[in-house]
Amino acid sequence: MLGVMEPLLQLLAVVLTALALIPAAAHVLELPNKLPLQREEYLTVQQVYRGWNRIGFIVLPAIAVTMWLAIISEGPAEAPAVVAFVAILFTQVVFWGYTFPINRLTHDWTEAPDNWEQLRDRWEISHAASAVLNFIALVCVAVSIALA
Repeated sequence: MLGVMEPLLQLLAVVLTALALIPAAAHVLELPNKLPLQREEYLTVQQVYRGWNRIGFIVLPAIAVTMWLAIISEGPAEAPAVVAFVAILFTQVVFWGYTFPINRLTHDWTEAPDNWEQLRDRWEISHAASAVLNFIALVCVAVSIALA
């Protein structure tokens, strides 16, 4: 049965890691236009992210599928599969260690404390780090499948 399911689960690994990359990549692409904004402009622009937390559910199946890929991969496909899993897992370390606490401090960017520029920079960098990790995961999933 695993032999029949394997191509489907490999496809899911690619799709889910790609979907996990999209929000973080969007943040990176917006960065040059957002950094020069003044406090009130930045708060206004941040409101476009309302509801983005709903896409966060994608991370859980992406973690599960990349973990599965790491467990079943053998030979040269094993190392990239493990890296993919670790990279997706580390996006959560970045989120819970950096992004989420800033979301709490700023009430999801509806308020900007006096140190808002420092918080903005850390928040934006955390998303850029997640984008890099998600991209690494996606490439490693593809490499692992190609080597399988």
